[in-house]
Amino acid sequence: MCRLFGLTSAPRRTHATFWLLDAPDSLREQSHRDPDGTGLGWFDADGTPRVRKEPVAAYQDCRFATEAKQVRSTTFLAHVRYASTGGLETGNTHPFEQEGRLFAHNGVIEGLDELDARLGPDLARVRGRTDSERFFALVTREIAAHGGDVTAGITGAARWIARSLPVFALNLILTTRDELWALRYPDTQELHVLRRSPGGHHGCRHLDHSGAAGRMRVHSRDLAGAPAVAVASERMDDNPHWRALAPGELLHVAPDLTVTARLALPDAPAHPLTLDDLRPEAAASQRAA
Repeated sequence: MCRLFGLTSAPRRTHATFWLLDAPDSLREQSHRDPDGTGLGWFDADGTPRVRKEPVAAYQDCRFATEAKQVRSTTFLAHVRYASTGGLETGNTHPFEQEGRLFAHNGVIEGLDELDARLGPDLARVRGRTDSERFFALVTREIAAHGGDVTAGITGAARWIARSLPVFALNLILTTRDELWALRYPDTQELHVLRRSPGGHHGCRHLDHSGAAGRMRVHSRDLAGAPAVAVASERMDDNPHWRALAPGELLHVAPDLTVTARLALPDAPAHPLTLDDLRPEAAASQRAA
């Protein structure tokens, strides 16, 4: 399935190194089940968003995905994509940027003609063909409609989709220069959060997260002495303080690392999808590795 990872050390800028595919031998052996894109987003000191991404099928060229990417930021957003909607193109690869915000999504939304109609002129924000970028465009519009309130924008967009369109999952991470939001909805895919104290659980270690499936690794020596908050599709180390978000839970990490959470979507989707309902490629993108 697609992998999401978000990290914030705000207000401190930290160096971090990302390997978005960290198992080259496994990739060669399982070439045609490999990810369909990798991407990393961060922010310059002046708040300018940066995205480095590639629509890479690992069996074609795993160099981009397996090489280390070293960046410095207060917030980071990484994504490993298994295509469900849209082909192997840069425009379909996460993260996406709109209005100075970065966004990545794991899930499937159907009924895209209806979503396009809902977006109207805001469909012009969408450069690719994915359900994810359309979802982001709706979030962006709702943020503007709520006077710049990102929490209200995510809630409004997700609630409309949940009651109007067939949904498998709306799991997302959205970042700004110094804030992070994460939503898990409904209960079809997991999303976890870790409030990491300086040095982690043992009090003296740098950050070194690695997904169990060997799809993503994150390392930061700076976080041996600074707190951080991480959000990921899976628990990425042995720290016992990882917590699974509840279905419908919307998490917000403020610029001072204060974490708040609310049940933004208490009801099940009006038109829930199961794996059996999805097209084969979409189902494959959502199955756990």
